[in-house]
Parts: sequence; C-alpha cells; structure tokens
Amino acid sequence: MYEEQLAGHGDLEVWQKAQSESRFLITQDLDFADLRKYVPGSHHGILLVRLNYPNRRNLTKRVVELFQTEDAADWSGCFVVATELKIRVQRPTHKQKSLEL
Repeated sequence: MYEEQLAGHGDLEVWQKAQSESRFLITQDLDFADLRKYVPGSHHGILLVRLNYPNRRNLTKRVVELFQTEDAADWSGCFVVATELKIRVQRPTHKQKSLEL
C-alpha cells in the first residue's frame, strides 16, 4: 500500500481502507491470520504470504507467480495462505454470510 501512503500504518487503518475500496488484501502480517476475526466471506479476501526469505523481491516474485498460475479471481472472500511451495484456500462456508461483491 505504498501508493496509498499506508505503509507503516496500523492494521486497522490498512484493513478499513482495503475493505472500503473492496480490495483483496495481500500481506505478510500474521495479525491478519486470525480466522475468528477475519472470517472467510466477511471480507473481500486476504492473501497471507509466508516465505522463508521474505524480502521485497521474493514477495513480488511469489505474488506475481500466484496470480499467473492460480485462479486468483476465485479467491474473493477467501483466506489464502501461500508459501514457496504450497497454497491453502479457506473458503466461506455455507453458514457464513458472504459479502455482496
């Protein structure tokens, strides 16, 4: 969120901005990993990237790779965790109220 000048801002501010603009949040911040707080289907989507060497170059490379090889459009409302080798997608359950996107 460098373009939005939100780098270094608190989680709540970043979260509110992403949701108010219906954005899919890409983060390395484990604070967004709490599925009790960020229930799939209650937001526009979260991609949590967990890399062994999480520098900007490796993060950019992995995110670009994910969006080139995966059906990321299908991740709306989901909680997604990606490592160097694996992807786990937690989708909204039928009991969870989905957002109208």
